[in-house]
Amino acid sequence: MSIPRRAAGLVPPTALRSPGSARRGAAALGLAVVTILTGVAATSTPAAADAPAAAATPVGPVFQNGMTQPVFSSNRNDWIRQEVWVQTPIDSDGDGRDDRVHAEVTRLQETETAGLKSPVVYEVSPYYAGGNPITNHDVDHELYEAVRPGKGHDRGGPTLNPATDERMAAAGTGAVAAAAATGPQPAISTSQETNWLPRGFAVVHAESLGSGKSDGCPTTGGRNETIGAKSVVDWLNGRAKAYDAAGAEVKATWTTGKVGMIGTSYNGTLPNAVASTGVKGLEAIVPISAISSWYDYYRANGAVVAAGGYQGEDTDVLAEYVYTRADKQICRSVIDELAKAQDRVTGDYSAFWDERNYMNDVKKVHAAVLVAHGLNDWNVKTKQAAQWYEALKARKVPHKIYLHQGGHGGSPSLDVLNRWFTRYLWDYKNGVEQDPRALIQREDRTLVEYAEWPDPTAVDTKLDLSAGANGAAGVLAQDKKGHDKSGHDKNHHGKPATETIVDDVTKTAQTLADAATSPNRLAYKSGTLSGAVRLSGTPLVSLQMSFGQPAANVTALLVDYDQNGKAKIITRGWIDPQNRDSIWKSKPIKPGTEYRLDFDMQPHDYVFAAGHQVGIVLLSSDYEYTIRPTPGATLHLDTAKSTVKLPLVGAAGEFN
Repeated sequence: MSIPRRAAGLVPPTALRSPGSARRGAAALGLAVVTILTGVAATSTPAAADAPAAAATPVGPVFQNGMTQPVFSSNRNDWIRQEVWVQTPIDSDGDGRDDRVHAEVTRLQETETAGLKSPVVYEVSPYYAGGNPITNHDVDHELYEAVRPGKGHDRGGPTLNPATDERMAAAGTGAVAAAAATGPQPAISTSQETNWLPRGFAVVHAESLGSGKSDGCPTTGGRNETIGAKSVVDWLNGRAKAYDAAGAEVKATWTTGKVGMIGTSYNGTLPNAVASTGVKGLEAIVPISAISSWYDYYRANGAVVAAGGYQGEDTDVLAEYVYTRADKQICRSVIDELAKAQDRVTGDYSAFWDERNYMNDVKKVHAAVLVAHGLNDWNVKTKQAAQWYEALKARKVPHKIYLHQGGHGGSPSLDVLNRWFTRYLWDYKNGVEQDPRALIQREDRTLVEYAEWPDPTAVDTKLDLSAGANGAAGVLAQDKKGHDKSGHDKNHHGKPATETIVDDVTKTAQTLADAATSPNRLAYKSGTLSGAVRLSGTPLVSLQMSFGQPAANVTALLVDYDQNGKAKIITRGWIDPQNRDSIWKSKPIKPGTEYRLDFDMQPHDYVFAAGHQVGIVLLSSDYEYTIRPTPGATLHLDTAKSTVKLPLVGAAGEFN
């Protein structure tokens, strides 16, 4: 990864040596040494009179350039491993006993021999024990209509092979995991260890409830999962009990109690969840490609919308996938209840989803949050990071965001992580609070630092839509180009322009965006850009539409058209028109009646190059994401009353 450029011209941080170095004496490094005072008396053996004095091994962290240095052993054989079961205050599997979370501690020998007190880097996951083969819900069926009762749809979608699932760090199936859970398991995971053990941290891995050797049931973001993960932080701070395999109590006397959580996908979502409890001792989190609201993972503005690559998955399917504890029956009723409560029929928000919305408790977050997300992550979409980050920023929680050009996953560099954990877990004043808040990998893969994100200089630019002729693209402009003074479309001889979409889900969004003409989409293009224009934030869509039937999907795409007219979909958004007033309740659509649809696209940060055109494409069903009804539904757009709003930098004069 290249060294970032800073928008304000600040000097980039000095590169850190690679991790895994052997322990060194302070004299050899010429660094400042901080010794953790423990009250443990040091003993020494006199050296031979003719032997040179040996450099002392530090019993505290060593800092250089604001980062903790790898001065402790990188040899795994030198580390101490402990397996524990942490007591939680909940019984989610209903067996009459409080659930226990299986965890493994990896720490330095110095925590036993020299009184070192280590902060903890903690990762909790439902994936460590593998996953079960599962079948997703069928998505090829008609849409729910609020005018008549809907019916559920049985599973009949694609079957997922755990070995190909990008979300799962560990390989294996439920059967393999169950066998492992009853026999020797030397390590839940070894992730994080080589980075942090040599720097004086301890590492804790834990298995989320219902997975591996933990008790309880998986509930896909339910409150019990939050409490289970939180209980490990409580144990590290002396507020909860833990036991070894023999039933003897194990205390965490070797730690400072300062904890930093980190992880990707589900493993990154649980840090958000635990931070939202305000638990004491959780000082920092690094949620990577993480969820802040599970509704926004499986729904969008009332529409049932898939995580990219997982059409037909829902909370019950994911819970089944991670249900890898040995007892395969005890959680059956819990997972059955998920299937009912998630409501794939209406797509409405409910108390079920509200329980899984960490945004509700963002006011409790005090941990410093380093958000990391791929700008092209269509599994956990960018809204998850953006809304979480915006809320933290508004509450003045210590925050930073890293956005890269990849998809799902993608951690900040070790230097960035090191500075974050050094500041908040070792409490070393390295000035990270004064760093630029946003680190963004640009389209050419260079890293650029910005004061904040979205860019505070971005201007919400309202653009109008003007109809094209004979199915060709219309105009996207700021000054109602194509409309007369009354707002009527000139291309329709002074009459209000109504354009029609005929739904055909067999054609992908990319196919429709590329099409020069099509009855299955509407397209609008800006003029050719004279200079680069940067999008930074959340595009908003406001459409005036009517429908030929009581139900329809509505999809909007933001598109970059190159000099050859090739379309690149930058971001997209969806809405169920029956949820035009509220995601909490579907309302009937009367065919032929116009309705106002206001909805968001996924947030992004993207530079449209000079010579390109900015485009908006509207379609109905989105093959990769929405329910896929029989083709033929009609949607009608009043272009004179429809607009989009884009947060743009450098757009002055470009859309006139």
